[in-house]
Amino acid sequence: MNLRSLALAFAAGGLLAAAGLPAAAQGLRPSIQLAPTRPAAAPSAGPRAADYIVAVVNSEPITNNEVRTRMLRFEQQLAQQGSPMPPRQQLAREVLERLITEKAQLQLARESGVRADEALVDQAELSVARQNGVDVAELRRRMAADGINVTQFREDLRSQILLQRLRDRELEARAKVTDADIDAFLREQQQNGGDPALTELNLAHILVALPENPTPAQVQQAQAKAQAVQQRARAGEDFAKLARENSDAPGAAQSGGAVGVRTADRLPPLFMDAVKDLKDGGVSDVVRSGAGFHIVKVLERRQTGTAGMTVNQSHARHILLRPTPQLTEAQARARLLDYKKRVEAGQADFAQLARENSQDASARNGGDLGWSSPGMFVPEFEEVLNNLAPGQVADPIVSRFGVHLIQLLERRQSTLSAREQREVVRNLVRERKLDAAYVQWAQDVRGRAYVEYREPPQ
Repeated sequence: MNLRSLALAFAAGGLLAAAGLPAAAQGLRPSIQLAPTRPAAAPSAGPRAADYIVAVVNSEPITNNEVRTRMLRFEQQLAQQGSPMPPRQQLAREVLERLITEKAQLQLARESGVRADEALVDQAELSVARQNGVDVAELRRRMAADGINVTQFREDLRSQILLQRLRDRELEARAKVTDADIDAFLREQQQNGGDPALTELNLAHILVALPENPTPAQVQQAQAKAQAVQQRARAGEDFAKLARENSDAPGAAQSGGAVGVRTADRLPPLFMDAVKDLKDGGVSDVVRSGAGFHIVKVLERRQTGTAGMTVNQSHARHILLRPTPQLTEAQARARLLDYKKRVEAGQADFAQLARENSQDASARNGGDLGWSSPGMFVPEFEEVLNNLAPGQVADPIVSRFGVHLIQLLERRQSTLSAREQREVVRNLVRERKLDAAYVQWAQDVRGRAYVEYREPPQ
């Protein structure tokens, strides 16, 4: 895995991340973007030998190199997704505005006492490593080999965690969803013929990567390989086996190219165009992006909020400790890690520990959370849960609610009831409300900041 593919995999969670600059420029509420810092590519004309200040936000500077580094990330994401590239000057202005907004929000986070300790940054770094199918030691080795500053990368993670925690705290109360909201949304979808956010696609993917600035011979060779693989897939060969043997996508050797279920509005336009006319089991034509040549298979296409919808459900239990002035996050993690060791050694019962120690309503049931469908838990909790085998206990993780110790009990495939399907829609409406609330809140924070523009970025 070279620097380019590694960096692309970090950006908002991997190849199929839809969170690029255009969404941010429209004011959508961004998620944590796990993208590394690396030296920016030289612009096409007249770069300065020394860095310089392009803007000041409440006395804190933003430098030209910061803008250039962030531009590189977005250029990589857009190229990988097959999205059109905006003019460079326009991109520089939009990136600068985003950095100004982030700087103002980070200042507010620090002033408000929002913190992200080393344990939480460790958790985020581990998440990045898992997304790329490696452990943390291997992740750091590859970053160092590719010229990525690991210390700066961790500081980027810390900043993004601070931003997400601040946004969660500020916006949570503004996104309450009533039954009337759900009814209105469903009526709207019936009148408008459906919403891509209600269409779910379970995809698998093979990437034949191209190097940066490929020669015509390299392009021809990669395209020929992709076409040969595509023909084998259409002839009925096992797609997962083909992905493990041929795909250059991060983690393909472990996942067999499986991407997982995503709503249509969260997929890159390049992929949606490739599969729009395919039925379940269909294999796309070979399509090209800045990252290389792609082959996509539709494993399943389904409409949420409709009768007969089936999902994979998890039955889990947890122990929750809420940090206080007397119990730091690090201390809570250490206590839960001790619980895990005792459970795995057969020296303690998970349910009894939960009843005695968990600071959650589930404590009376031994931490039992019942059966859950995708989207019911916060992303950091759900990501860990999805990676567990039945009976396995995860290392402690931190969410907005506190520090959790999670055990997966069992999994099943289930057809959702009408009530459960309304909960799927409730989560979707809530996300829309959060997006709208973020736009107004971000504008308010930006409006209260003192911003001085210096020289334009190059």
